[in-house]
Amino acid sequence: MDPRTIATNVRSIFSLPDVVIRINDLIDSGEASNYELEQVISSDPALTAKLLKFANSTYFGFSGKVETILKAISIIGHKELRNLVLATSVTSTFKGISSDLVDMDTFWNHSITCGVTARLLASSVDSRERFFIAGLLHGVGRLILFSQYPEESAKVLSYMNQGEDAVIHAERKIFGFTHAQLGAELLKQWKLPPNIWKMVEHQFAPMNMKGAKYEYDANTLCAAINIANYIQPCTNQKINYEETIPERAIRIWSYLGLSAEIIESVMTVAKLQVIEVFNAIR
Repeated sequence: MDPRTIATNVRSIFSLPDVVIRINDLIDSGEASNYELEQVISSDPALTAKLLKFANSTYFGFSGKVETILKAISIIGHKELRNLVLATSVTSTFKGISSDLVDMDTFWNHSITCGVTARLLASSVDSRERFFIAGLLHGVGRLILFSQYPEESAKVLSYMNQGEDAVIHAERKIFGFTHAQLGAELLKQWKLPPNIWKMVEHQFAPMNMKGAKYEYDANTLCAAINIANYIQPCTNQKINYEETIPERAIRIWSYLGLSAEIIESVMTVAKLQVIEVFNAIR
């Protein structure tokens, strides 16, 4: 087994809707007009309703009601629009996964928490929308494993009480790779840019990227995942968290200049935004 082969084999099962691909292509072209984007979105009534609901959430904090897709696009911008369309679509992409392994509402709540937290941590970075998407999609590799290899995944999850490092070690032992590597490969095949899938790929060992192009990004995602883990776990297994903060988390928080006060503040804001985002895209 290798991540590329598995991602290729499941790409038809876990594929993005046509409307998402069309919008992504339009935005990538750099020549898309707001009217063209509105026409594509309006062809999908469910997506239209979700997008308007999202645009009117406190996540964006706009004054006044956003009543049309055209107005939403003009306020949000094309890059944030791409995020919203992807976020509102991806949750319905993964279906039929055993509830014995994962509660999907809990999983997506946790994933959204990671995305919102990563976006908050990257508040000083240009184009920070990519951090939301990376956080939202950081665990999709785990869903692929749950779907395609349920028995092996159950063995991996039996290590959950020993902490995330034990789970990752079990993945490497049983599969020969981590769900982060598999998830990154799927995102690559979905044609998401490297500044997203690189974060996902290196989420467990961002300090190994010292001096690399996406070092800060990967550390930010890792920090967001660690913080989100204190808000809500993402699997259907009972987890006994230690009272002490993992050493890896402390190193990364120090690298990013995150004090206990900053982390506490981020968690407070994230909890409020997560409710809005979750209600909008589910």
